[in-house]
Amino acid sequence: MTKVHPKFPNTCEESLCDSKAAAVLTVWKKSLLFNCDGFTVYNSNGDLVFRVDNYMNSSKDNIVLMDASGLPLLSIRRKKLSLGDCWMVYDGETQRDPIFTARKNVSIMTNRRSLAWVSAKKTVLYEIEGSFGQRSCKILDERRDKKKTAEIKRKEALVGGVAFGKDVFKLIVESEMEPSVAMAFTIILDQMFRSY
Repeated sequence: MTKVHPKFPNTCEESLCDSKAAAVLTVWKKSLLFNCDGFTVYNSNGDLVFRVDNYMNSSKDNIVLMDASGLPLLSIRRKKLSLGDCWMVYDGETQRDPIFTARKNVSIMTNRRSLAWVSAKKTVLYEIEGSFGQRSCKILDERRDKKKTAEIKRKEALVGGVAFGKDVFKLIVESEMEPSVAMAFTIILDQMFRSY
């Protein structure tokens, strides 16, 4: 049987941030808890790294990214009464001073491949391009001449090359970006482009 999180050679193993190698994470759009909506994220060794558990009846406007033990890392909240789709990312479970703000691209006058912009204190830091529906996105660092810092790709089985579908995909995070931040951007993209 094909595993959702097989071991990959030549990837960041010990810590997700202490190496120059890119971290290859497997994202499964499934909660570990019964009757919940969320994400389960594994590293290349098959160890649980991040999780998101939202009860079906709870609001989708407040999402908490947790580590493997359930400690909150980042909170993601939809900005109320904003033009367009706007999300705020906070440290832990605080509600003061957002770290990032992500805004969906709704303009037909700008880059059509652009899905969203991420900013901090009104300065654009990242542009996200591609197609989240096809699980083919790049997170580009605006401060480093649009250098790719993370990428979302379809995941294929190592044996036979069979695709897992849209619920299982790879998140490849370069050493310049914190994996939890890349995962927060992935959650925001899922909220912006989810099909209900």
